[in-house]
Amino acid sequence: MNATRAREGLTAGVRGLAVGSSALTTSIVLFVLAVVSIAVIPLGVGVFTTPSALLKVRAHADTRRKLAQKWSGVRIGSAYRPIPCRPGPLEEVRRCAALLRDPATWHDLRWLLVDMTAGGVLALLPATLLAYLGYGWVLALGVWRPIADAGGDWFLFIHITSQGSAFAAAALGTAMFVLGLFVNPALLRAHFRLVGAVLAPSREAELAQRVDRLTETRHDAVDTSAAELRRIERDLHDGAQARLVAMGMNLGTIEALVETDPAQAKKLLAMARASSAEALTELRDLVRGIHPPVLAERGLADAIRALALRLPVPTEVSVDLPERARAEAPVESAAYFAVSEVLTNAVKHAAADSIWVDLSYAAGALRVSVGDNGRGGATSGAGGGLSGVERRLGTFDGVLAVSSPAGGPTLVTLEIPCALS
Repeated sequence: MNATRAREGLTAGVRGLAVGSSALTTSIVLFVLAVVSIAVIPLGVGVFTTPSALLKVRAHADTRRKLAQKWSGVRIGSAYRPIPCRPGPLEEVRRCAALLRDPATWHDLRWLLVDMTAGGVLALLPATLLAYLGYGWVLALGVWRPIADAGGDWFLFIHITSQGSAFAAAALGTAMFVLGLFVNPALLRAHFRLVGAVLAPSREAELAQRVDRLTETRHDAVDTSAAELRRIERDLHDGAQARLVAMGMNLGTIEALVETDPAQAKKLLAMARASSAEALTELRDLVRGIHPPVLAERGLADAIRALALRLPVPTEVSVDLPERARAEAPVESAAYFAVSEVLTNAVKHAAADSIWVDLSYAAGALRVSVGDNGRGGATSGAGGGLSGVERRLGTFDGVLAVSSPAGGPTLVTLEIPCALS
């Protein structure tokens, strides 16, 4: 047995003990609290206590989901409906009704029942296999005598009545410890799979949640497109169009002066040439803002590398993509502009002196991680600096994850489901 496997087995035992203890304490308390609160709704008190109790159950379930993903790689979905959050007695009644009408609430309560029984036992099994080692050797080192004087005791199937039986118990405990080192990760994963089987939303709930999300992201996409069109129109009107109009006026003046005042005509020609160059530059910048040529010609990896070269902060780009494989143009464009916005935020707000970008593709999803060693504090969601990125990715059913503790470092991960061709 190598050290890695032994360490994984011991770690799974400790984690199983933590999860099992939570299952046999927190789950029981929350279940009783929720059931009692629901039962006293007809008395009026439950209307105010039930929302708090059920939200605590949700938080407990979400914690178990996170542990399942972090410790065993088991992903457990959720499909909670939105809850009214305005203050006031009438809003409490609405919150209570909304929670009770949500099928996910009853999934959570059903999971608590399973968690406090079979789930808790399954979670404690890894720790139990390891604990038998200590118990067996404690018996073998002399504790068997008072036990034998009291009529003996059973160590699994061994009746402890003598030193020989105590040594047999120690040997069996050692064997169970070794077995636990091998099977504990699988036992812990089995617990989380049981959690997923009970706690995961139904297919209908997942589809309804997906429809709601797609409806929301469609509205965001329409709003974003309208804002982008207004920006393009404004940039054309205030930039290139104004310069072209001025250049046309200069050419008209030149036409009138070319014979009467050649020197002045030459000056105006030089100004017209400069205006045309500036207009061309602005048009190129505008086109780059709509769809960068390097992205269309060379793909997302080279476009991000070119983007990194223009930053004032040293930026390292790492790419792990299949050779010559590319995502669809809208997906590449969304990923490019999302990365561009994240990098811009890092340069402006993070006060970092090093930025890194990792681009990869796995499990049917394009994944981009952007990190910096700045001061941290970045947030996602409504009102956060990355809310625009989240909306952009939502159009493609993508997700955004942010890890940015105070003091840094910051890691922003973008993931967009797609196929490469």
